[in-house]
Amino acid sequence: MLDLWTRKSQSVLEAQGLRLRLPRKRDFDAWQSLRAKSRTFLKPYEPRWSDLDLTRPVFEKRVSRALRDARSAAEYSFLIFEIAGEKEVMLGGITLSNIRYRAACHANLGYWMGIDQAGNGQMSKAVGICMKFAFGPLHLRRVQAACLPGNAPSRRVLEKNGFVEEGFAEQYLQIDGEWRDHVLYGLTSQRFATF
Repeated sequence: MLDLWTRKSQSVLEAQGLRLRLPRKRDFDAWQSLRAKSRTFLKPYEPRWSDLDLTRPVFEKRVSRALRDARSAAEYSFLIFEIAGEKEVMLGGITLSNIRYRAACHANLGYWMGIDQAGNGQMSKAVGICMKFAFGPLHLRRVQAACLPGNAPSRRVLEKNGFVEEGFAEQYLQIDGEWRDHVLYGLTSQRFATF
C-alpha cells in the first residue's frame, strides 16, 4: 500500500518500510555524512561535485529549491529513508524532474543510493513507490530514465519496475566531468498498470 499525504507542503510517500520525502534543513548532517561516505562509490555515475557541495549553505539552497519545485509540481526531489520505528535512516535520493503536462505529460527519473545500501533491493522498491506517485497523484503518462551502458545494477532497477530499453543517446549527460553516452529507458502508465 502507498500512503501519500501533505505536511507543510511536503509530499511524503510511504510503502514497504521506506519513506520518500522532500528534504528538510535538519537532514543536513545525515545527508552530508552519507554523501561524503559514498563519494568514491557515486563518482563514476554522477556529475562532478566539490567539497563546497557538501556544505550547509548549499544544502539549504537545495532544500529551498526542492520545496519551491514541489509546490509548482515541476520537480520532486525526495530523500529515501528506511523506517525503523520512529527513526528514519537515510539511504539515498530519488528525483522526478522536468515534469511536463499538456501534450507531453512526462518526467525524468534519477536516483542515487549510499554505498552501504547499494545492491540490497531498496532502490528497486523506492523506484516502484515513486512510479505509483508519478502515475497516480501526478497523472503522468510516461517516465524516462537514462543510465550508463555499463551500469548493470541501475539497469536491473529499471527493468524490475517495468522500464524497457528504448534507445541510445550519444554524449547525453556530463558524468564526472565527461560527456558520456547513455542507454535510454521508458515506462508508460499503461505498462506500469499491467506490470
